[in-house]
Order: sequence, then structure tokens, then C-alpha cells
Amino acid sequence: MPQQESSRMPWVILGSAWFLSLAVWAPQFCVPPMVDILKEEFSLTHAQASLLFSAPTMMIAVNAIPAGIAGDRLGFKKAAGIGAILAAVGAILRSTATSADSLLAFTFIYGTGLGWSFANIPKLVSTCVPREKVGIATGLVSTGIFTGTGLALALTIPLFLPTANTVQGVFFIWSIPAIAAAIWWWIMVKEPLHSTPHDSSGNENYTPLSQVLQNKNLWVLAALMLLHNFFFYTWTGWAPTLLLLKGATAGMAGLVASLILWVAIPTALLMPRLAYKLGLRKPFLWVPAVAMAFIAWAAINANLFWGWLLMIGAGIANATRFITILALPAEMMPKKDVGIAAGLILSIGYSGGVIGPLIGGRILDLTGNLDQSLFILIAIPIATIGIALRIPETRPKAMAKKQ
Repeated sequence: MPQQESSRMPWVILGSAWFLSLAVWAPQFCVPPMVDILKEEFSLTHAQASLLFSAPTMMIAVNAIPAGIAGDRLGFKKAAGIGAILAAVGAILRSTATSADSLLAFTFIYGTGLGWSFANIPKLVSTCVPREKVGIATGLVSTGIFTGTGLALALTIPLFLPTANTVQGVFFIWSIPAIAAAIWWWIMVKEPLHSTPHDSSGNENYTPLSQVLQNKNLWVLAALMLLHNFFFYTWTGWAPTLLLLKGATAGMAGLVASLILWVAIPTALLMPRLAYKLGLRKPFLWVPAVAMAFIAWAAINANLFWGWLLMIGAGIANATRFITILALPAEMMPKKDVGIAAGLILSIGYSGGVIGPLIGGRILDLTGNLDQSLFILIAIPIATIGIALRIPETRPKAMAKKQ
């Protein structure tokens, strides 16, 4: 008999997933505050420097589908654990980099681990809680991502760079949580019996990939994720530079930019509960898009004072939509297909996180400012409104109204 879902939250798994999420995401976001230092030390353009930030995102896109398949076959705990090891190895290797090429190569290793862990952590969580609480559990674990990235943005310049004296030293400091989280994960987390499809009988364990790809809703969700990440990674990756251009000091720029992630923590805890009570998902997809378009428009002429409010607004809007998108594959698909479905969505969706920052860096190289990037970021959320409205409701109240 397969293990039945418990109404109780699996706190060991949720806590371990939270810690691992914090640890594997922080090393990526220590790069934006140091972008000017990296440019000078390795003789890079803004576009080339942006690749050091977007390379891990690229590896999420590349590895999402194979990592999702591995999760379906091996179990989500093992697949995420493999990612944790690779992320830790890549993170500590970055501290030994002596050239831009070696730093980029080690970043790709780290990014591969990030992709494997990120592709499987939400799916592991979804197997441990009742379907109606997937959004709440996903929001809880997502606060680990926001905490790690917020700490990286806020502490890298004012605290860790003066302590370490070099960018390599900063990379070493941010590798320590990744190493600790990987060890903790393999010791503490046990594979839930129903986290793999092997409990099923017959030949229905795996849906053929070709059949999964015929699901139109998955392609719509993938397009939404692509545009969401285009906005988020462009905004977050260049937020410290935007604030510097508006007169902030380097330390203040990182601190203000980190507000995007700090406000995301309560947002990730509150919004899934609100969605659960309302019995709706769509408003948590299209309303943030309206807010994002307005924020990008306001940022063009905003001074440094208004930058605080813009970062707070962007953090709330991004977190609301992000956790909603993460929960949808588990709500839309049979459990045995969640791995490959989520892998497809992440693979396509995170390509937006590569394209956006590279475009922003190229525009900055050519114009010396980010105004044209902000105009693009006005258009992107507007486009996502129509896409969000095409996604079917998965919450009980909305589905009951259709019957």
C-alpha cells in the first residue's frame, strides 16, 4: 500500500528544504552587488559580467527536464541531494577562480547543482502534503530562497567583502552554507514512500513524454514563467546598478535592492493562505503583472527615495506570482507526471532569466543607463496578463462554479 498523505506538515522535510533553498540560491545573488568589482578585476563589459549572474539561471533551464526525469525515476530527495552536492562543489570552486573563464566554468558547475535541487525541492514538498495545501507549503519553503538571496544582496558589500578582501573570499564565504545544507540534507531527509511513482501498479508509472507535451496548459504556464523570470532577473540583477545610477553608495544599493527579497518572505507566507481562503489562483497571477508594469514605468524617473518603495512593491508582486506559478504543476498534473511537467516549465521559463539580464547589460554598455531596459520591463508584464488569464483555475471554489 502506498503511504497516505498526512494532514500534518512534514516539518523535517520542510525545514531541510528551506535550509537547502537558502544555501543554494545565495551564491548566485552575491554577484549583482559586486558587478563593478568583477568588471574591473576581470576586464569585463556589463554584458559579460551579467553572464556571471545569469549562468546559473541558464543551467536551471538546461537541467530542469533531465532533473525532473531523474526525480520521477530516482525519487525527489535523491535528485535534489545530487544537486545540493554539485552546488556546494561549484560554489567552493568559485573561490579558487583566477580568471573570468575559470570563474564562469565553476559557476556553470554551481548552476547545474542549483538546477537539480530547485527542480526537485518543490516536487518533494508537494508529495508530503495534501494537494489543497501545496501552495502553502511551497510558499513556506520559498521563504528560504528569498532569505538566502536577500542576505546575499544585503551583506556581500558592507560585511563580507571587507572581511574577505577579495571576491574569491566572498565566494568562499557563500559556499559554506551550501556545504552545510548538502550534508544536512543527506543525513536528515528520508525519501517519502509516495515521492516516486514506483508505488503504482501496472504500466501506468510513467506517462510518455510525447503525451505530456500535448498538454496545452503546460505550454501556457511555461510562457508565463519565461516572462516572469525575464522581469525578475532583469530587475533584480541590475537593481544595485540602477540605484547606483540614482546616487546610492555601493553598500546602500545592495541593501535597498535586497528589500525585493525581504518583503517576499511575508508575502510568500501570507499570499498562499489568502489564495487558499479565496479558492482562486488567477488573480495572484495577473494582478502582480499590473503592479510590475507600473513599477517599471515609475522607476524611469524615480529618485533614490522612491527607490525604496519601488523595490518593496516589486518584491511583493514578484513573490506573489512566483509562488503561485511554482504550485501550479502539482495542482494541474497527476503526481506521477509532476516531475517532467515541472521540468518542462522550468526549462523554458528560466531561459527568460538568462535573456533579460543579458539584454539589460548590453543596453547599459551602449547607452550608459537602464531606461530602455525599464521600457522593456513595462511591456513584459502587460504581455503576461493575457497569458495568465488563459491558465485554468485549480482551486476548489472556482472549479465548483464551472460545474
